[in-house]
Amino acid sequence: MNVHPFTSRVVVRSGVVRVILVGELDLDSGFVVQEAVTACLVQEPPRLCLDLAGVSFCDCAGLSALLRARIAVLRAGVDLVVEGVGPQLARLLRLIGADDILTAGNTRTTPESADGAPAGTAAAPRADGTAATAASPFRELA
Repeated sequence: MNVHPFTSRVVVRSGVVRVILVGELDLDSGFVVQEAVTACLVQEPPRLCLDLAGVSFCDCAGLSALLRARIAVLRAGVDLVVEGVGPQLARLLRLIGADDILTAGNTRTTPESADGAPAGTAAAPRADGTAATAASPFRELA
């Protein structure tokens, strides 16, 4: 079995911090997300982008790490952009009724990526065609 460790890489361009996450996000790797985000927030960037395109798997512990990171970023008054949410994480978000919790629509500013391009939504619509509503308990976390 070839095990690839979970990694994070930080790229700063034009004052925007991009945290690139790669690997399986679970109980053993969630702390990496928190450490990377905390280190970035010390620099007081105007915007932080979580790039999840390289996340191949995310369990509930990994989701918890992402939600804690989201709360920390928003509490610091930093704009948050989330990109690259894959189908497995999108399904997990849908299952718990938090389809839009990691979408650009939950940032403090207009939805655009760190590169200035429109950001995609993190999750597909629910099977019944609706989206999570503002009444979702997760909206009150940040």
